[in-house]
Amino acid sequence: MSAAIVGWAHTPFGKQDAETIESLIVRVATDALVDAGITADQVDEIVLGHFNAGFSAQDFTASLVLQADPALRFKPATRVENACATGSAAVHQGVRAIKAGAAKVVLVVGVEQMTTTPGPEIGKNLLKASYLAQEGDTQGGFAGVFGKIAGAYFQRHGDQSDALAMIAAKNHKNGVDNPYAQMRKDLGYAFCREESEKNPFVAGPLKRTDCSLVSDGAAALVLADEETAKTMRRAVGFRGMAHVQDFLPLARRDILKFEGGALAWQKALANAGIALDDLSFVETHDCFTIAELIEYEAMGLTKEGDGARAIKEGWTQKDGKLPVNVSGGLKAKGHPIGATGVSMHVLSAMQLTGEAPEGMQVKDARLGGIFNMGGAAVANYVSVLERIK
Repeated sequence: MSAAIVGWAHTPFGKQDAETIESLIVRVATDALVDAGITADQVDEIVLGHFNAGFSAQDFTASLVLQADPALRFKPATRVENACATGSAAVHQGVRAIKAGAAKVVLVVGVEQMTTTPGPEIGKNLLKASYLAQEGDTQGGFAGVFGKIAGAYFQRHGDQSDALAMIAAKNHKNGVDNPYAQMRKDLGYAFCREESEKNPFVAGPLKRTDCSLVSDGAAALVLADEETAKTMRRAVGFRGMAHVQDFLPLARRDILKFEGGALAWQKALANAGIALDDLSFVETHDCFTIAELIEYEAMGLTKEGDGARAIKEGWTQKDGKLPVNVSGGLKAKGHPIGATGVSMHVLSAMQLTGEAPEGMQVKDARLGGIFNMGGAAVANYVSVLERIK
């Protein structure tokens, strides 16, 4: 029994002072049910993706989804967490429940509120997604981890500053057309390439424009089994899926290869019975621009060490042969940890149903690929989506 996305909701990402974790959850849960055209009593199971790690004083948040409607009371609700891939972990968990025959309708919510946390604490919280026994003293927090990765990549494959600036500029340009994005401003290549007072170096060769945004926000989707989905007004199916978990310590692997991500892509594409070239677009995890660069290689778009070619030759632009992050990615959209993976699935479903915001729609989108990772390529999730109704 397969699963399909039949409804969704998405808040704007950014600083949401007037919201709480609870209000964000309730807002998207309510709106997703309305969008799917179902009532709360039809939901069989609830999955909440919420990283937290110190961002929210309220822990044990799964039951907050029940606040959206009294009819959700007594439904099984589980919170899942897998670092920055928490949202996709929630989606995949929901799909598994349907495939197992344990549920016909699953409500999946992803949420995070980060901006109410003081800056130094944000860095400390995010660093918990690394191997603290060996990496806990990294300067610059998680940016420092990826700064080291970028420095090592530069050492092995040459200075990639031009390519990273091009990736940042691409994603910020794309973000202009995304009404949910935190930063809707085309910064341009020159600004992203040059160090300046507004764009200083943050960690290693990474500048501020190479780093995703601290953000608040939520997204939700409704999953249904294929038989139920075909009775809905539209449905987006999971053509292929894969989850690959790698070692947590950087010292136990070649961090420049994202081997777990590469294997997840291989498995998902094989599961879908397609090749990378068959995809209409990809939403990938650009927590830092160096991550997107290495992910070009991990997905098989270029050979190892040649990721810069994909951006320099325009392959990943909105009108390129494989548009990547037409949403603006984490770079422009923002990265509320628990919401990110759910957001990727929602925006990809919009693309495949022709409901993406004006200017963001990929022409004749038929198949979409999603890569969401937790930590430095530790938790690796790939989904391949296609419209089935």
